[in-house]
Amino acid sequence: MQSKFKMILVASAITFAFSGSAFAQQEEIVKIGHVGPLTGPSAHLGKDMENGAKMAIEELNTKGIMLDGKKAKFELLGEDDASDPKQGTAVAQKLVDAHVNGVIGHLNSGTTIPASKIYYDAGIPQISPASTNPKYTQQGFNSVFRVVANDGQLGGTLGKYAATTLKAKNVAVIDDRTAYGQGVASEFAKGAKAAGVNIVASQFTNDKATDFNAILTSIKGKNPDVIFFGGMDAVGGPMLRQMKQLGIKAKFMGGDGLCTTDLGKLAGDGLIDDQVICAEAGGVEDSGKKKMDAFKAAYLKKYGTDIKLYAAYSYDAVMTMADAMQKAKSADPKKYLPELAKIQHDGVTGHIAFDPKGDIKDGTLTIYTYKDGKRTQLAVTK
Repeated sequence: MQSKFKMILVASAITFAFSGSAFAQQEEIVKIGHVGPLTGPSAHLGKDMENGAKMAIEELNTKGIMLDGKKAKFELLGEDDASDPKQGTAVAQKLVDAHVNGVIGHLNSGTTIPASKIYYDAGIPQISPASTNPKYTQQGFNSVFRVVANDGQLGGTLGKYAATTLKAKNVAVIDDRTAYGQGVASEFAKGAKAAGVNIVASQFTNDKATDFNAILTSIKGKNPDVIFFGGMDAVGGPMLRQMKQLGIKAKFMGGDGLCTTDLGKLAGDGLIDDQVICAEAGGVEDSGKKKMDAFKAAYLKKYGTDIKLYAAYSYDAVMTMADAMQKAKSADPKKYLPELAKIQHDGVTGHIAFDPKGDIKDGTLTIYTYKDGKRTQLAVTK
């Protein structure tokens, strides 16, 4: 009797093993790499990006998506590049070695551009939710895409804004020597010059600096109407504090790296109402406001904090990539890359479609100022 019972148990175990094996064979693991700075001065922005990507992955897994007859299980492989190009290329190779199906990232143009060559050589599609330097999509790589406007659009628009709306005659330009900072500052200067503004000073710092007294004292003597800073909020915040200490009342302008919800905290009492004018490389027009508000509410509920800057773009980047996979009925990069290139995806941040280089078509820009330490929208433009 005991022997017969053992035989039944063994038979049941074998049956379960085979059925479990069959189930496993029907499931396809889809690995999505995500890279951003999770340490260093921009860690809050990298974490914001990663959080948005996680929300997309979780949502995809609840949908029961089928690819080539198998249920897809999406996994996020998160990596930290610390905003450092060397670390960026190292983690890019790590993701290639892990055979990821696609990559979302990086945050900084200075890490995104060198990493993109590694992904391209491996045939892995990459969508950046944040990198704005035009060079990223000018390398001739068919695997690179971005879901935000580039520096040519952003810097140029801010340059015109300085001339036409702020009526600036003289401006000073500072950049942090990164690919992003130099790129957006250069495009701002071009746009400002084209609108008849004089560039009275060009200075630079670095992305880890904390003392700007020498630079600002030199600029103060030029009496500019506007100071433009090409860099991130972690540097721009302390710079605003020191501007106040030196009695500099010029308007302070910057791109999306400056234009975060954390700038008030980083600048402290240096953030004077209406002094800062900045632009986010993206933005939602009135028709998409309801969808974005719902995303913001879901993010706040999940993480207990408001989005910083890039979470919605990272979410959309993951969803756009998954949409291309569904259209191709495959997570194989060779099969879904052509679908990604011609995608028409309605995301949280708006309609997503790419031009032949991989830049988003009709990318929007949102111009902000700050009141009572809080970011306040002025306009959405294209």
